Amino acid sequence: MDYPEEIKSQSEVNEDRRGLMGLLSKIFGLKRNTQEGPPVQEVEVHFSYGSTNFQHLYALEDVLGHAISDAAVGVYEGHDVSADGSDGYFYMYGPDAEAIHRVIAPVLADSLFMRGATITLWFGPRKWRTPKRVIHLPA
Repeated sequence: MDYPEEIKSQSEVNEDRRGLMGLLSKIFGLKRNTQEGPPVQEVEVHFSYGSTNFQHLYALEDVLGHAISDAAVGVYEGHDVSADGSDGYFYMYGPDAEAIHRVIAPVLADSLFMRGATITLWFGPRKWRTPKRVIHLPA
């Protein structure tokens, strides 16, 4: 039996759908979770700095980065400091926030401008109900 040219076989229809869905997936992204490996946890250090001379901040940043890298517990991401130098933040990420804290705690304790700092350990992506632990360093 001959079919008109405009009628497609089921395999041709499925091929068209896969092509269309592939295109839509590229445009809008896949729904499935594509994250591989352990979940990322964050350590945020909020501190008072009190100076526009950032040399001590940069030096501490280098020590933190090397300590985290040498211990292979995560990565040092960077800092945010207000333009007037009044306060700032350090950001570190890895699979275990507690492990990062164990590595950086002695480094922070040796720094004068870290007195009174607040360390927040986020145990998963930062959202409304993400568990966290807040540690206040002595002033």
